[in-house]
Amino acid sequence: MHSDSPAWTLYAFTSFACAAGLMLLGVMQLDVPLWTRAYFLMGTFFLVGSSFTLAKTLRDRHEAQKLVNKIDEAKTEQLLKQWELRQPTS
Repeated sequence: MHSDSPAWTLYAFTSFACAAGLMLLGVMQLDVPLWTRAYFLMGTFFLVGSSFTLAKTLRDRHEAQKLVNKIDEAKTEQLLKQWELRQPTS
């Protein structure tokens, strides 16, 4: 089973925290009315949430396809073994 290195995990969390923090800081520094900043923040939160949902959906679909492939391989191996047993030996 694949396992990410601690360095990669740290990078992923750090880059997410930096991106989210700088985005929030940038929106708060805008020289626009409060309702406009609130709209941008709401859009940012929805975008982050939908990004997590998309990533999870793609990962789940990939994992399901891997399982289907393993089942297909097992069926193929079983059929080949049965075929080999039926063949006369020379």
